[in-house]
Amino acid sequence: MLLGFLRADFKPKEGRGLAPFPPPSKRLQVSVSGSFSLLRAYVIPCPRDHKDWNNQDREANKQMNTLLMLALASVSLMVPWAACSTSASDIPSFYEKSSTPAKKRTMRPFKSEQELVAYLKELATKQETELGRAAKMSESAAQANAPIADALGAAEKDESVTNVQHSGVDEGGIVKVHGDHLVVLRRGRLFTVAIGDGDLKPISAVDAFGPEINPRHTWYDEMLVSKDTVVVIGYSYERGGTEVGLFDIGDSGHLTYRSTYHLRSNDYYSSRNYSSRLIGNKLIFYTPLYFWPGATDPFQSFPAVRRWHKGASKADFRRIVSPTRIYRPEREIHSTYSFALHTVTVCDLSNGGFGCNATAVIGPAGRVFYVSPTSVYVWVTDWVQRGSERRNQSMVYRMPLDGTAPSALQVFGSPVDQFSFLESNDEQLNVLVRSEAAGDGMWAAEVGAGDVALLRVSLSRFSDGNEAVPAENYRGLPRPEGWTFQNRFVGEYLLYGTGSGWGRPQQRSHGKLFAVPWASGNARELTLAHGVDRIEAMGRDAVVVGTDGTDLHFTSIQLGTGPEVAYRFSRRGASQGELRSHGFFYKSESEDSGLLGLPISVPGRPGYRHLFQNSAAILFLRVERLQFHRIGELMAKPETATNDGCRASCIDWYGNARPLFLRGRVLALLGYEIVEGRVDDERLGEIRRVSFAPGLSISRAKN
Repeated sequence: MLLGFLRADFKPKEGRGLAPFPPPSKRLQVSVSGSFSLLRAYVIPCPRDHKDWNNQDREANKQMNTLLMLALASVSLMVPWAACSTSASDIPSFYEKSSTPAKKRTMRPFKSEQELVAYLKELATKQETELGRAAKMSESAAQANAPIADALGAAEKDESVTNVQHSGVDEGGIVKVHGDHLVVLRRGRLFTVAIGDGDLKPISAVDAFGPEINPRHTWYDEMLVSKDTVVVIGYSYERGGTEVGLFDIGDSGHLTYRSTYHLRSNDYYSSRNYSSRLIGNKLIFYTPLYFWPGATDPFQSFPAVRRWHKGASKADFRRIVSPTRIYRPEREIHSTYSFALHTVTVCDLSNGGFGCNATAVIGPAGRVFYVSPTSVYVWVTDWVQRGSERRNQSMVYRMPLDGTAPSALQVFGSPVDQFSFLESNDEQLNVLVRSEAAGDGMWAAEVGAGDVALLRVSLSRFSDGNEAVPAENYRGLPRPEGWTFQNRFVGEYLLYGTGSGWGRPQQRSHGKLFAVPWASGNARELTLAHGVDRIEAMGRDAVVVGTDGTDLHFTSIQLGTGPEVAYRFSRRGASQGELRSHGFFYKSESEDSGLLGLPISVPGRPGYRHLFQNSAAILFLRVERLQFHRIGELMAKPETATNDGCRASCIDWYGNARPLFLRGRVLALLGYEIVEGRVDDERLGEIRRVSFAPGLSISRAKN
């Protein structure tokens, strides 16, 4: 649970943990053996008094270094969710029917700034009342943590190298393709490598930030390519918001810095999700903005954008959302501890511009978001004290990408991550929910718990937020044992199970995978020889990757004629080298065959170590009718590592290894190296590698 601190610990100014740190005198009294309860409190999104937000010690992160390093060696993520748990029950018991009047089609915007100000004052008054009530009911609630700090095809003419959730909906990543070049984002720099005409040659390298920008306290996480524009997305604690750097890339592969913009936001980071999406030349962000409605000037934290220049100040921000584009649900909001403007921003990258418009909805802070080809969905969750019982209150907002007004529904529970969603072609929204999950902000997705159900509701039911989804729309599902919940919609099925995740690999001789026809039908339990750490599509079927504590296993799941375990491949003495969805890629070659690649590392390595250690290799398997055949591995060479003089983003939060299948070639991105292999007689051999490390561009060919 200590991982809620990790990202923060390496940024002295302000952390990417889930809550401000306690006063130094209290922090330093914590022993490693007693760290479970403290660290769990920071990861699990429970209520927290908003008055504590302004009292955080921004320099305190430095003082946690020793504790972090000691605890990393011993803390596992699979710990009970005790600090914020509610009494589990079946889903209908949490459901409250709406007795409200007939629904409207969409949510209602504010008519003016004056109306918005009056509404915020009303929220502030109610919040103070709720805080007083909660304080009387439970003193422990005051120790819970702050709100979680957490839209689209790839370049139209290029082959995708990103394992995206939806075809045509590109996601911010660390490697993209532009014409005859790979573009790589790593450790605060952008690189291009020529791949045309069989080349493998470094071309260009530039800082991922502007020449007048101090990159201190900034993380450059994601990158997208739209025509001849490279977009780098980061988060700056120094400048206070999402930082967007624009670079020109020519046919030669050379990069030139163009400009930098800041979007006012809180940190978007998620251990599983990505903050940005791209459709054509439309760059789409989801960003949360937390606010206290009783603030003297709440508009100081409302969505705004500025173009960076030397000497830029807060006065340069220009609001990009008017009151008529801020929406509220008709249902009364009972957020005891925090509110957020859940904001979807669309920026037009055509003709070298960066014109942005935003739409925002008001709700509680806890959230998870999902981007379909038509809409952005934001699921918000709060916990409300009613007598001696704490109840889950959730709502899902639907924000169409065509700019029409948002709509909403009252719902139960929370999805675990974006893979819990599917907007299906029959115009239904399908969502796996858990009674004690809290979305995907920071590391919250790693600790989802409680009962499990599948929600299925027609998109036509979305209205003004005054209507609750009927209890019969939830289908109760088996609750898996264990933690680190994984789920994925593949074809006509929802698949889910539990594994080791960010923790130390669990010694287990078997695991359970549940397969549910999402349109109708009952769950089927499948027995595996390992845990469930990754679920991916392989054409119309699926593969489940997991560990038994020593070896890494790949199990194919046949879905076409009904879910069943097909075949298994075991890579002895290995663990996953990457946990993010983009670390995996399956390249289909025909209806029932293809190639897959996945970074691997040494056996028994805890999942969190991928933040500090590179992958040892990328394993490549050929898949024929669900059977796996190992064709080889492309290895990293740590002895070639050099001091790169890193100035920013010196931890690879989004990973650094990717399998690349491009124009009939097999490539492996491994840190600062790209290794190329060739398949002869179903065996993969290395033919060359190139380093694009700063100051070192060495190409070596194999005889």
